[in-house]
Amino acid sequence: MTQMTALDTLVPGPLSLAGHRLGTPQQAGALTMVPIAGPAHPGFAPPRTGLKLSRVAGYGRVELANAAGAGVAIVPLHIGYIQDRAQNHALCRSAFLAPGQSLMFEDACCVQESQGGYLAGADQWFFVLPLELRARALELRGVHGYSKLWDDISGLNARYGLARRGHLEQILSRKRPVLTQFQSRLEPQPGQVGALFLIGGGFAGLEIAPDPGYFAEMWTALVCFAYGVAAWHAEPGPPAAEPLETCGPRGGLAGLRGALERDRAARLAEIGDRLAAVPAGPAELHEEDRYLGLRLSTVTAPHLAGQIVTDGDRTVYASLFAR
Repeated sequence: MTQMTALDTLVPGPLSLAGHRLGTPQQAGALTMVPIAGPAHPGFAPPRTGLKLSRVAGYGRVELANAAGAGVAIVPLHIGYIQDRAQNHALCRSAFLAPGQSLMFEDACCVQESQGGYLAGADQWFFVLPLELRARALELRGVHGYSKLWDDISGLNARYGLARRGHLEQILSRKRPVLTQFQSRLEPQPGQVGALFLIGGGFAGLEIAPDPGYFAEMWTALVCFAYGVAAWHAEPGPPAAEPLETCGPRGGLAGLRGALERDRAARLAEIGDRLAAVPAGPAELHEEDRYLGLRLSTVTAPHLAGQIVTDGDRTVYASLFAR
């Protein structure tokens, strides 16, 4: 199976990933990250340095601003913010923000059942909702009600042996030292514009950014929180040590290099086979927003869901996750 075929099995129909290719897989425990290289689409504001949380105007109402001097901002799907002395929220959908534009998200979900207050503007950092909550959050886009995700968060906490409360920071903040280990054990590559994530060998998500700078600013939120939470819960025990061949005709540095290349090729082929085995079917697209020639659409298929931004027949941004 070719690299392109492996990606096309995930995004059938009109969602083309032409020009994107898989790199060498990296693994940290239950989490496998396959770098994706591809065409860069300049002119987009990066999410951390360009996008700012302006204010939290009461429960469930969050205002974001494109503070970049130039470039439209694609608000990352399911982005959320942790703030000091403020109620923590996450978004259920993506959106476009023109340079200098502010937008009030009336359908945001509070991810902190009690405490908090108003935005202090000091310490804040962003995350992406954990994989286990993303399908439900996407279903709730357009639905007003700040507490709409609390039951799902409570259930997630209970499954992880934590207090059954609608407090996502029980995982994101208190388990942050554990989750950030994925950031240090997996390394983004130069020019990387996306990643394929697998947990326990099964498809978990596909993330495509407009350019390497955008992806670099999303890296921590994706690897530690969007996919690191489920990977942490699925973490296997320590593997048994296997001896390396270091002598004989296959030994030495050349032998080790050859063995490494064979291992990489075998792992990539295995990933392609696993993706081909993912139940497929027609993908339904529902257009949500437009900005000039850009279109933001919600994708629904038997095996995945998420949102994607296209410019004509080119995929500019995608955040697709296993259902």
